[in-house]
Amino acid sequence: MFLVAVLVAASVGAASDTTPPTAPGDPRVSDLTCERLTLSRTAASGAVGVAAYDVYHDGQHMTSVAGTSADLTVVRGAAWGLYVNARDAAGNVSQASPTVTVTVPDCQADTEPPAVPVGVGAGEWGTAIKVRWVRSTDNVAVTGYEVLRDGVQVSKVAADTTSYADTGLAAVTRYEYRGVARDVAGNRSAPSAPAHAMTGPFRVAAVCSVTEVASDDDLPWGLTTLPNGAVLYSRRDAFDIVRLDPATGTKTSIGTVPDAAGSDGEGGVMGIAVAADFAEHPWLYVMHTTATDNRVVRIRYVDGVLSGSPQIVISGIPRNKYHNGGRLRFGPDGKLYIATGDAQRRDSAQDRNSLAGKVLRLDPDGKVPPDNPFGNAVWSYGHRNPQGLAFDSRGRLWAQEFGNHLADETNLVVRGGNYGWPLCEGPCDNPSFVPPKRTYTTKEGSCSGIAVVGDALYVACLRGARLYRMPINGEELGEAEQYLHGAHGRLRTVEPTGDGDLWLTTSTKGDKDSVAGNSDERVLKVVLRR
Repeated sequence: MFLVAVLVAASVGAASDTTPPTAPGDPRVSDLTCERLTLSRTAASGAVGVAAYDVYHDGQHMTSVAGTSADLTVVRGAAWGLYVNARDAAGNVSQASPTVTVTVPDCQADTEPPAVPVGVGAGEWGTAIKVRWVRSTDNVAVTGYEVLRDGVQVSKVAADTTSYADTGLAAVTRYEYRGVARDVAGNRSAPSAPAHAMTGPFRVAAVCSVTEVASDDDLPWGLTTLPNGAVLYSRRDAFDIVRLDPATGTKTSIGTVPDAAGSDGEGGVMGIAVAADFAEHPWLYVMHTTATDNRVVRIRYVDGVLSGSPQIVISGIPRNKYHNGGRLRFGPDGKLYIATGDAQRRDSAQDRNSLAGKVLRLDPDGKVPPDNPFGNAVWSYGHRNPQGLAFDSRGRLWAQEFGNHLADETNLVVRGGNYGWPLCEGPCDNPSFVPPKRTYTTKEGSCSGIAVVGDALYVACLRGARLYRMPINGEELGEAEQYLHGAHGRLRTVEPTGDGDLWLTTSTKGDKDSVAGNSDERVLKVVLRR
């Protein structure tokens, strides 16, 4: 009887505990080799006791352990940011430990370059040229290729890629292409034999040209176009909003978002949006991280500046180092849709009473619409880290979501739908989960923003460093076309312009550290074929 009483008391204590453990401290690496390392840290503490430590690198879950050290398998040549979250018996998850950065050494000194790429060919595709080659070999491993146009590098692509579409070229012009292979030690092959092609007189590819409109030393994260054609974008780590004149590239700060904070990772000032009635009710909606949560606020935009105190639309969205979601989108129904990450609390994505790992739907003033499926702000659930939202011409909501190791997803979001995380990543056999409409390997994807122009969905990818275009065919997505692969590095946000083209932002430096002003980014105008 005494043992039963103790177990019941422990169960009740765990169930009533809502306080997360303290963050683990002092992470440190030892016994580093080309294959393994040991990660140690000081213990966390919690009201009911720490049950496990979840070990991550750069937002990807690696393992869970009970003790304060973990032996990890690593990838030689990888540069990882390692950190740990503590989880207690009630399922509460701490904020992340500090990050320890590690570069995994090669197993032996490698000075031998890869073999020169062979079979390089180029073919005309209207005013674009498709370049192809045969995979190179190396004594250790090929890690990628450089594509040279007329002797100048125009793209870096991954090792599993053997083609590149060079778009936005001049009509009826002859170009020369060569390929260079790179290995894990940074050795480069000699350039390949040249391949030549001449562009045609007509535009065939969807992407006609890409022009840099502005640069920034912080991360352009959210972006929206006002009715007068001006562009507003958020600077994630600097916590302010910038107005951009598309015609001149002139930038003006319109104000800083009060109470915004970083997360030593991917938190900060993220998505922004305006409603269709902006001219009459000039509210700018902003999703941002604070010291305690993620929240959505609205701030008046008057006479070209942010005016007055923010009004909270919704607060209490869990935050963490990574997996904060962040995208905002107004639907054709006038409701505000909000993408939230699981805040590295995996199980919360399946909890319909939690705001983490969801797509939320609210009235513009923050009230819960009476037709929401669960009587709260939740519209769909079972999401890991959605960062893209876009509506098509039929009023349907599409979402782009980061996977962990297996698959990123493009989902068609339906009222009350369960998208499976953490029980499922990518397609699975459980009929209670809504299957994704398209999946990508994390190497080819890690995509953030999406946009719909015409009847096509555009997806901007970070690790994949490319822009996908997929026609929307009824309930499905057609064949994916790839553009700008490696040409501009990591791509974060894609948004429609007011004239039927695209805005595109880069996220190439400092996008995992919450440090303001340590980036080198671009706001690009992508002209599409009419």
